Amino acid sequence: MGLLESVQTYIKPVNRSMENEIQKHLDNLTKPKGSLGYLEDIVKQYCLIRNETKPSLGKKVIFTFAADHGVCEESVSAYPKEVTPQMVLNMLNGGAAVNVLAKHANADVYIVDVGVDYDFKDVKGLIDKKVKYGTDNIAKGSAMSLKEANLAIDIGIELAHQAIDSGAVILGTGEMGIGNTTPSSALYSVFMDKSVEEVTGVGTGIDKDKLKHKIDVIKKAIDVNKDMLDDPVSTLAAVGGLEIAAICGLIIGAASRNTPVVVDGFISSAGALSAYKICPKVKDYMFFSHKSKEKGHIAFLDWIGARPILDLDLRLGEGTGAALAFNVIEAAIKIYNEMASFSSAGVSEGDD
Repeated sequence: MGLLESVQTYIKPVNRSMENEIQKHLDNLTKPKGSLGYLEDIVKQYCLIRNETKPSLGKKVIFTFAADHGVCEESVSAYPKEVTPQMVLNMLNGGAAVNVLAKHANADVYIVDVGVDYDFKDVKGLIDKKVKYGTDNIAKGSAMSLKEANLAIDIGIELAHQAIDSGAVILGTGEMGIGNTTPSSALYSVFMDKSVEEVTGVGTGIDKDKLKHKIDVIKKAIDVNKDMLDDPVSTLAAVGGLEIAAICGLIIGAASRNTPVVVDGFISSAGALSAYKICPKVKDYMFFSHKSKEKGHIAFLDWIGARPILDLDLRLGEGTGAALAFNVIEAAIKIYNEMASFSSAGVSEGDD
């Protein structure tokens, strides 16, 4: 039995037997019932995931998975693939947006090489989990083998477990990989049974002509790999990416340990969609940090029935949305833990 198969047996729907107790506490805080809106839903979901009526704060960790994509040969991105290793080094030096925002949220960021087409040698701080030097070109065949896809998923599961064993109580996803909106759109199209046009956007900022070309490339990739699209892992192997597979594994690993995951934007949500297709019960364990400006992400959030925490027109990735959402989730937990109740504050309650 592989790691993916074995951990799925530990993923259960959240225990809702304590929901009334959590709601009663929220309603007894010194405010009109429901007046803190979605913050109340957030802390309720957090309590249910953690199986706690008195939620605890603790270590927050973002994993930013980096990988390259063979489909860049098709000129689908505004940037060359050399930017992937350059940005990895920038992240390791603390210079990327995710570093700044994670520091603000008092969260740790781990950069994981799961498939960059570059030899980093012994660069300090990088977690070396390279499966291969980038995926193959999905417009010509499968991105990776089933074995490689399963290995990338297992890497995500293992890292989730290691972080939780080290005291993490909430995880966040992030990614870096030039060209990765192309396989993400392919996965959205296949898994949600939507047209490529409905789920494909400008990514790093391509023009209209390049967008049309990108859509044509994705359609070609889906057609070329059509014989592999009958199973979630096989689909991930056929038209996905190594960082997407690792994110999928991270979510599954966290869910198996009753630990919430804050899913970043468009690419991370392709990993979340893959995890959901493999094991639908993981939905209970996911927060979605923000609504990306990529139109495919909007379609996905509607399809899965999820409300994002933020809406800031973000389309950067890296884990930036997850870092920002950590602040909101932590604020919701502090409201629950630290606000006075009507009885303790001597405040008269309103009528129901």
